[in-house]
Amino acid sequence: MPFPYPSATTGFIALAALIGLAGCAALVENRADTRETEWETETPPSGQFVEVEGHRIHLMVTGRARGTAPDLVLIHGANGNLRDFTFDLVPRLESRYRIIALDRPGLGYSDSWGEADSDPRLQARVLREAAEQVGLSRPIVLGHSYGGAVATAWALQDQQDTAALVLLAPAIEPWEGDLSFWYNLNTTALGAPARAVVSAFAPESAVDAALVNVFDPAPVPEGYGEHLGVGLSLRRDSQANNNRQVNALLGYVTEMQPHYPELTLPIEILHGDADVTVGLDIHSRRFVGEVPSARLEVLEGAGHMLQHTHLDAVIAALARARRRAGL
Repeated sequence: MPFPYPSATTGFIALAALIGLAGCAALVENRADTRETEWETETPPSGQFVEVEGHRIHLMVTGRARGTAPDLVLIHGANGNLRDFTFDLVPRLESRYRIIALDRPGLGYSDSWGEADSDPRLQARVLREAAEQVGLSRPIVLGHSYGGAVATAWALQDQQDTAALVLLAPAIEPWEGDLSFWYNLNTTALGAPARAVVSAFAPESAVDAALVNVFDPAPVPEGYGEHLGVGLSLRRDSQANNNRQVNALLGYVTEMQPHYPELTLPIEILHGDADVTVGLDIHSRRFVGEVPSARLEVLEGAGHMLQHTHLDAVIAALARARRRAGL
């Protein structure tokens, strides 16, 4: 799940919450308004909008012409947007697939369904309906991290018309223990003022630390933060939607997990053994024990952001999924 807040920034976050409650609300909100406008100007929508149930979903279609290559759907992780894939993965795939990358509900430039989009199953249905509006034929669906739960929900809902899954470090199994300090804070009354102060005043060093944390042990690719538009993730609404979705994920994957043995479509999973964001043993190794059609490749020394650090392995996994699906 991209951009967990590392322990080095917890002091700033705690101070942010106190400032937000200390009578400076107008200053904080005005400053946040200004920065959010700047971020959206710097990183405007890169695709198109379609309407689903009265809400807008932002997506991008690129690559081969419709009907000349398999459809490939890309679903990003927590705190991200579709630009996470266009940094370096999409350019490597455009000659082989027709690609549909989407902003998940409430993130990037896609509208939120409110509390309802805390459920990855709703997200899967909404994204599938959005993709169908630009033409969709038995796609391979790739999901990273939180997006892995959405991709898995997609297959559970529409297995017959889904060719295969490719899951990168997927968060798909129940786990024990708490989430980080930041996610716990956002379940309290301090969450809203803390989010406002983060949006208004978060220093570049805190953003850099978050990127380093999620890419560890690999370096952050040069220019990645600017391409992604990290400010989009720091907007107050985006923070609120992401935190709500992540805090609710455990309950929903617990409900989904008993249905995993129903999956029979080809599933290729990549997971790094140095991933400290989504645990290999907790998620991917458990999943392949439940789903006979799932195949796991463990990448030695790899962290969480495989779509950037292990491009060749991702491309090869997609090719395997494509062959297994008979595309």
